[in-house]
Amino acid sequence: MRYLYLILLVTLFSSCEKNVDLNLKAAEPILVVDAQIESGNAPIVVLTKSLSYFSKISPEILANSFVRNADVYVSNGVLTHKLKEYAIPLTPGYTAYFYSNDFSNPTTAFIGTLNTNYTLKIIADGKEYLSSTKILNNAFSLDSVWTKPAQGATDTTKRLLYIKTTDPVGLGNSGRYFTKKNREQFLAGENSVFDDQIVDGTTLSSIVPPGVDRNNKKQGEDILFNKGDTITMKYCNVDRATYNFWNTWEFAFQSIGNPFAQPNKVLGNISNGALGAFCGYAVQVKTIISN
Repeated sequence: MRYLYLILLVTLFSSCEKNVDLNLKAAEPILVVDAQIESGNAPIVVLTKSLSYFSKISPEILANSFVRNADVYVSNGVLTHKLKEYAIPLTPGYTAYFYSNDFSNPTTAFIGTLNTNYTLKIIADGKEYLSSTKILNNAFSLDSVWTKPAQGATDTTKRLLYIKTTDPVGLGNSGRYFTKKNREQFLAGENSVFDDQIVDGTTLSSIVPPGVDRNNKKQGEDILFNKGDTITMKYCNVDRATYNFWNTWEFAFQSIGNPFAQPNKVLGNISNGALGAFCGYAVQVKTIISN
């Protein structure tokens, strides 16, 4: 009788199965904006077109995704500067493009400064896109940076990176960090953004993992530095829109392939349906040699 009951249950649930066919249409390409301005540096804007979910990824397709000959303007409220398009050779036969200050027109060119608002206007393919950001003051202060041997590591040359930071009293501060090892490029941490909901008004020391190359990340990638590394920490105060963009973007990136991940929407700050963000960074930099 017990086995008959089990057979009936299996039959019942199998009869409830239903084939679901999803007819996913190829979406029209959308403008993707990766724009930033740091204190002490010129604005940089990279424009690409989104790729279909079903697209085959190849160097040629990626190279062809760059948006060329757009009109890109950045304003600091006093000056409005039209950015110039520049090319960067990649692998043989492929080129990347970005927009930055036009050195042939220095009268309106500017670099980022603290406590300044910026607006971005892009005209591409007959459409206009707007955004804004602010380079804040350095509310979060980067006080010191040092390394210690990694306890328990079999390799005695491995080091952990520590930083000491101070947050002033008053909620609402946000930040993002990057690290640079020797002559490599700056890389954002895997969880690169933070705010002061827990640390408001405190001075604290914390371990900081190295930034990661999300385009070439290896399973089990080493999260430690090596003795003798020249380590540069770039510690940035950011506005809330920049924090929200990278916080939701990193959550989405880490959730790829996880069927149990919470649904998430990346919160950009570009108008007219474009993807991406215009981010302002108030930068503090410290460099040490790991010992």
